[in-house]
Amino acid sequence: MTYPELNRYELMWMLVLFDLPVVEKKERKEAAAFRNFLLDHGFAMVQYSSYTKLLSGKDACEKYYRLIQQNLPPQGKVDIITITDKQYENILSYSACEKLEKKSPQQLLLF
Repeated sequence: MTYPELNRYELMWMLVLFDLPVVEKKERKEAAAFRNFLLDHGFAMVQYSSYTKLLSGKDACEKYYRLIQQNLPPQGKVDIITITDKQYENILSYSACEKLEKKSPQQLLLF
């Protein structure tokens, strides 16, 4: 039995970008709680204030929009960007002026 491959135009990457105040001890605690919330919900850290997660489509994105909104820190700025897996594969990454090879995540089939 063969399984259909997931459509890379339907899979969505959610990018959560944020700039939170961390001057006061309470602010640092709130920022850490928000980062831990993202990690606990399967997001991966790309940079210190940038997290991503691969989702199965727009319905899954809607769920996470609501979940993130319910867990926003009281101060700071949080942006959410969603793009298709096909668009995500075009991201260029550089580190110390060297281009990093972008690897597409492996799709996992469960049967």
